[in-house]
This record gives sequence, C-alpha cells and structure tokens, in this order.
Amino acid sequence: MNEIQLVISDVDGTLVTSDKRLTQPTRDAVRALRDRGIRFTITSSRPSFGMRAVVETLGIDLPFGAFNGSAIINPDLSVVQAEIIPSKAAQLSLAFLARKGVDVWIFTDRQWIAHRDDGQYVPHERNTVQTDAVFVTDDTPYVDKACKIVGVSADFALLAACEAELQAQIGVQAHVARSQNYYLDITPPGVDKGTFVTAIAARFGVPLANVATIGDMQNDVPMFRTSGLSFAMGNASDAVKAQASHVTASNAEDGFAKAMAEILRKNG
Repeated sequence: MNEIQLVISDVDGTLVTSDKRLTQPTRDAVRALRDRGIRFTITSSRPSFGMRAVVETLGIDLPFGAFNGSAIINPDLSVVQAEIIPSKAAQLSLAFLARKGVDVWIFTDRQWIAHRDDGQYVPHERNTVQTDAVFVTDDTPYVDKACKIVGVSADFALLAACEAELQAQIGVQAHVARSQNYYLDITPPGVDKGTFVTAIAARFGVPLANVATIGDMQNDVPMFRTSGLSFAMGNASDAVKAQASHVTASNAEDGFAKAMAEILRKNG
C-alpha cells in the first residue's frame, strides 16, 4: 500500500452514526491522522450549511465538498467553486419524480425548499442539516438556482428503480445517484465525489495513489475509483462494497475509526 497522505470521508452513514453523532473514537481517529501529518477532509450530499457543525467539531482546515462534491467550500463556508443543475435537466428531473409520486426537495446554496412536512424525512433532514425547510406550493422560482434536487421516499425499491431510469433518461445532463436508500440526488453534471477527490489532491500536491477514501453509498463509488485506497462501510450494500478495495465495520461499530487505524498501521 502506498503511504497515505490525504483521507477524504463521506459523512452520513460513514463518519456519523445513524442518529448523526460523531463518536469519541471517530474524533480521536481524525486527531490521530492530523498528529501523523495526514490531511483530512469530507465530502457529502449535504449542502454546505448542513456541514458546518461537522467541520467545526472536527477542526477541518481543508476545503470540503458539498452537494456530492459539486461545490468546493472553505471551512469558513466561503465558496471556492460551485455548480448548479442546468435548467433543462432540473425540469426533467422534477417532472420525472412527480410522475413517480416521489416527494421532491430543492437545495440552493442558501435554502432547502420542500412542498410538505412528511413527518418522517423532513424532521430527519432538519436534524441533519440543522436548518428548517422553506415550504412552498410553487418551486418554479428555485429551479434555476438548484444545486441539488432530492427525490424522497420510504419505498427504497422505488427509488432504486428511479435511479436507474432517470440515469438513462438524463444521460450526461446531470449526475444521478442515491445518497441514502431514501434519498435520490440529482446534482450538476461532470462533477461528483470523484472529481472532488481529484481537485483536492491536486490542490495539495498529493498523488491520487496516496489518497484514501471511505463511504457507504452509490454516490461514494466515484471517489473509490479515483483514490489509491478505498474503504466501504460495513453498512454499505454488497454492490458498493464490491467497488472498494477494503471493507470496514459499520457506522454503528466505529467502522471509520477502525479504517483509520488500519491506515495508520500500514503507514508505519
């Protein structure tokens, strides 16, 4: 294994527990990386404003990736670069999700737009991003500002089918991938967690062979394919695990901390 100089982690399902906590072993693992001179940052499907608490708690001092890596954000939340979904792709996605009977959210760089409080995923997301949704009856004013569109459903099989069907329909006009079993994300084209890894590695002069990544969902696979070393969480699907070079324990079993311990051990 090449000596790891940079670690990039997913957040939900990886760095935090299912109830969005950063455990003490996780905090200690990030500190151990820093003590050994290994750079660390995160990338997530979350909006930048929903990552502030994690960035501050872990003392992250590198740019991080929001909206599945399509936005690169400094720790003070200033924007390095950010993309929006092309209007045609946004409209196609919204119409497709409406036909499928899937709830729709739109995230701009500043707001979370929703149509209703479903009593399940809206409270869950509110806890995650620590921001209230703005409820509207007409989302037209926000379509041209969309950094991320999310299809939300408790029907996991439906969302999996929607993922494949929308990918086929939308082609290269946008990036389509589930970030959770219950969230289907549509984000800007040509950028994903893999391009974020490439950009951050280049920014700090780290060869991709010396980058390690860790995640749990399909939207993490592009960074697995980009980095020299990759870990899938134990709570990942078999399909995601098959794309990683290693599998660690679940996020309920401090899988992140165990993967970091493996990196430190192999770095010598």
